Amino acid sequence: MEQQLKTLTPSTRLVLITLKQFKVARLCQLIESTGLSKRSVLYSVKKLSAMGLIEINICLSDTRQRFYCVKINE
Repeated sequence: MEQQLKTLTPSTRLVLITLKQFKVARLCQLIESTGLSKRSVLYSVKKLSAMGLIEINICLSDTRQRFYCVKINE
């Protein structure tokens, strides 16, 4: 696991750290708090999700919105 974290880009690590602070966040919150571009945040979220570190949940009241959250110890 730690070897995977070492291979992350700085922007992806920043998104992961920010998500750990927020617990649950929307894309606009991640963009605002990290200062990264939308493209960088989306890439980071995709990478973290593929690694199994975060979950992506769909908002049931507005299916256009996604919520990102860090997975709890597996």
